[in-house]
Amino acid sequence: MRSEAVLEFVAKQLVDHPSDVRIEVSEDDREVVLELHVHDEDLGKVIGKRGRTAKALRTLVKAAGALDDENVTVEIVD
Repeated sequence: MRSEAVLEFVAKQLVDHPSDVRIEVSEDDREVVLELHVHDEDLGKVIGKRGRTAKALRTLVKAAGALDDENVTVEIVD
């Protein structure tokens, strides 16, 4: 799954604790949901000011999913 790899790579580049980055995947017939878990101290870095970083992450992952004909959604779990 290309979108999961993109999310993991970018998230690990953003955070101070890359070993704590974890992605849980859940699928149904309509979409793939990627739940991003990061260290508590890194949550602000992944979300960014006014959610700009989170929005950019979602856009990147959605584009990567489109290459595989998947509808992908990213949820950042605290």
